Amino acid sequence: MPGTVIVGTQWGDEGKGRFVDNLSERADFVVRYQGGHNAGHTIVADGQTLKLQLVPSGILHSRVTAVIGNGVVVDPAVLLAELDMLEAKGVSTAKVKLSGNAHLIMPYHQELDRATERFLGASKLGTTKRGIGPAYADKASRIGIRVQDLLDAGIFKKKLDLAVREKNAVLAKVYNRLPLDGRDIYESYLAMLPRLEPLIADTVFLVNEALRDGREVLFEGAQATFLDLDHGTYPYVTSSNPISGGVCTGAGVGPRAIDRIVGVVKAYLTRVGEGPFPTELFDEVGDMLVERGREFGTNTGRRRRPGWLDVVMLRHAVMLNTCTELAMTKLDVLSTLAEIKVCVAYEADGVRYEHLPYHQTVLHHVTPVFETLPGWRCDISTCRRFSDLPPQARDYVRRVETLAGVPVTMVSVGPDRDQSLNLDGAA
Repeated sequence: MPGTVIVGTQWGDEGKGRFVDNLSERADFVVRYQGGHNAGHTIVADGQTLKLQLVPSGILHSRVTAVIGNGVVVDPAVLLAELDMLEAKGVSTAKVKLSGNAHLIMPYHQELDRATERFLGASKLGTTKRGIGPAYADKASRIGIRVQDLLDAGIFKKKLDLAVREKNAVLAKVYNRLPLDGRDIYESYLAMLPRLEPLIADTVFLVNEALRDGREVLFEGAQATFLDLDHGTYPYVTSSNPISGGVCTGAGVGPRAIDRIVGVVKAYLTRVGEGPFPTELFDEVGDMLVERGREFGTNTGRRRRPGWLDVVMLRHAVMLNTCTELAMTKLDVLSTLAEIKVCVAYEADGVRYEHLPYHQTVLHHVTPVFETLPGWRCDISTCRRFSDLPPQARDYVRRVETLAGVPVTMVSVGPDRDQSLNLDGAA
């Protein structure tokens, strides 16, 4: 079955959207399988920059049916605003489909997210305060409200009344916050139904039917491997499963539906928010990476923390996701450097780790072991074939490929569509 997963191998912000956009030229469906509007994908095409939050990155291709799967949590107001933005830019949203089983982000989720972060103080997780975690918590507690509940006003009101009563008690008694008005929430959400209803579909059947018919389906996640709820740097993680295995639950397909898994890796490393970061840079090189790489959050504008590429993490991500290949972004950002470092192992208390330490306390105290490679110190943004790159840039890509244990098949040397190089058969 022709299913392809695009997955981030780091802490997100690797540039997954650009490769989804590129591969969507041959796709019939692009399916978002987890996360919410706490993650953004930026696409630069035909001189136009689009910043997407919920709509899959394949939306720019008219043949693509863009599916928001059951594993996504959806703020309907944000979704409708994003659809309006796309239409205003001349992008048709007629083929967007929304799973009726996706859970809704409610105003009390956002209020709880903000209150919890304030309550945690110095131990805060660094969330985007957009209600993602509380929405997933309600889903796991089986008191969540789903998209399909909007289709029955009686069911919606019953579930909402129960939730608002419980959430207001928590907000008032634990966080000393004012209660929310359930009637206002009820009316505002039902007011959006006329626009939402045409989007709502049985996306599990839709996607599986496409796979059975041999149509090309791309699965797109938000965030990345080390923000995975089970396999990331817990608790500094997201509230869902971005790894490739999350496709099965988040889109409702079986594992045998997937035959290609593309791991996206940035040529260096960044993360947003709190948590361990062994190769983090606090010097002028780090500042350069932020400036040249425009390393600020797509949705939040927060400055990303920069560091050298960590192959210990990358190997672990390749294993977890069973990546069949890698796609490298932002190689051009390194072009001013005379030397480039790559972390190939960790050391802690006299022990060398070439795999990720299982105990996170160890990870917080490791010293990275670096391998230094020569830089190329020239502009590569105009290169359109892998063979056009200077030898040092090609050697860097091939060294990462060797260390990771899977081939690099695509490399980007700039933000535009035509700045992606295909390495298949490259010299």
